[in-house]
Amino acid sequence: MELTGEFGWLFAVGFVAQLVDGAIGMGYGLTASAFLATLGIPPVVASATVHAAEVATSGVSSLSHAWFRNLDRRIFLSLVLPGVAGGIIGAALLSRVPTDVIRPFVWAYLAITSILVLGRALLRRPPIDVAAPGPTLGATAGFLDAIGGGGWGALTTSTLIARGVPARYAIGTANAAEFFVSIAISVTFWVHLEALRLDLVVALILGGAIAAPIAAWITRHVPPRVAATGVGATALALAAGGLLRSLG
Repeated sequence: MELTGEFGWLFAVGFVAQLVDGAIGMGYGLTASAFLATLGIPPVVASATVHAAEVATSGVSSLSHAWFRNLDRRIFLSLVLPGVAGGIIGAALLSRVPTDVIRPFVWAYLAITSILVLGRALLRRPPIDVAAPGPTLGATAGFLDAIGGGGWGALTTSTLIARGVPARYAIGTANAAEFFVSIAISVTFWVHLEALRLDLVVALILGGAIAAPIAAWITRHVPPRVAATGVGATALALAAGGLLRSLG
């Protein structure tokens, strides 16, 4: 494996993305995919790279959240299997669609999920008292996560909190389920892709693995609003610029 000049940048991106994701339950795939896209990495390779790294980083994050008892077993079981199925379908579809066709949709998706992150951070509304999440949430989040290279946390964590789940358990449970969804998506990409940028994967893993235990600890101590606003605004700016370039 040959290290490139992008390695250091991706190490930093992996650290920051996992620190935010582990602390507020969203932002890893969104941040990492947006940055990879700005480097000109094709959408399918970017998504495959991010999810390969997420297998390791979300695994460490899951163990960390379990250690701090930030998990809800019932919600986890309702998310994980539908999420795996949706992720496999999304990854298989992305692998078969030409890059020039899918890129504008990926940027648009990243912009939408960025707005979702900002909305959750800036709008203070009381929880909606509705039923527990069903398979639809997991399947939808898994599919869009594979297509866009991120978004699992933005969709699942926000929805869980809107439904009245305490933030601590919404964040920890979403992170735990993401581990299995990332495995399914990564395996699907490996079946369809001939090669993967291992240097980028390793950089994201190293940065993310260092940040994961720190993020799980601060989940219980640091208000997430400022961090969520920062990641949402940054990713939205990247997505808007990429969308304009791809359509120009």
